[in-house]
This record gives sequence, C-alpha cells and structure tokens, in this order.
Amino acid sequence: MEILTEYFAKGLMVMLMIAMPCVLTAAAIGLVVGILQAVTQVQEQTIGAAPKIFAVFLVIVILGTGYLKLLSNLFMEGSVLAFEVVPKNDEFVLPPNYYNYTKPFIDEIKSDTKKDMVPMERILNNAAKPYNQGQSKDRFNFLRNGAKEIPTPNLAERKTIMENQR
Repeated sequence: MEILTEYFAKGLMVMLMIAMPCVLTAAAIGLVVGILQAVTQVQEQTIGAAPKIFAVFLVIVILGTGYLKLLSNLFMEGSVLAFEVVPKNDEFVLPPNYYNYTKPFIDEIKSDTKKDMVPMERILNNAAKPYNQGQSKDRFNFLRNGAKEIPTPNLAERKTIMENQR
C-alpha cells in the first residue's frame, strides 16, 4: 500500500512542478500590470488579461518539452508499477490458479432455493390465463412473503424455457 501512496505523492509533485511556473508567471505579470494601472490610474480589468495569457503561453511553449518528459516518466513508472511490481506482490493479488482449487461463494450456491421454485410447466400452463378471471387459488401457493406474481413469458421466452428443460 505504501507503493501506491508514494506514487500518488509523486503525481501530485509532478502536477505542482508543471503548474508552478505558469502560476508564478501569471502572478508576476499581474503584479506588474497592477502597479502600472495604479500609476496611470487606468482601472480597466481587461488590460491585465492579455499579457498574462501571452506570458503563460510562452512559459508553456518554452518548458513544454520538459513537461512532456515529466509526464512520460510518471506514466512509465506507473506502468511498471501496475504491470510488474503489483502482480508480483503476494499481498495485493491472488495467484493465477486460485480458482482451480477453491470454489468461491459455495455457501450461496448450495442454498435451498431449488425446493422453493415452482415447476416450469405449472407456470407455462397458467401463463395465457388473465390474472383476474376465475383463477384457482393453488396458482398463488408459490408466492411467499407477499411477493408479486411472476410475469408471463412471451413466445420467445417460452421456447427458450422449453428447450432448456429438455
């Protein structure tokens, strides 16, 4: 877990190393423009925006190759971490043959849901009948705990059900 925390910290440092020159340049240009506006008493907000945009653009153009190297090194380190270090660490990953010798969720699979299920023939025989016209009471015996009725299967579903029962 320390490996991932360390990699996250490196990512934050790369982000700061990329953003810091741009932010400092914009702040310096803003300070110079602010002093010039105070001296000339021209208080227009849009005057400071153009020099800031131009200066930050120049910083990105000049330092762009360095930024790309920083980002590519971070990406390569993350790839090595993800594909070589973490899979070899026994604490984080199960062995590749884990499921050959174990049965996950075996208790859930062996539950007694089969004995509570309704025979499919019973559902299919009563499927075409309307729900509210003279149905026998035994059709509703399989509903427990106030559960709603199972919707009737359409023609394609009936065909699939009958094929699966054979």
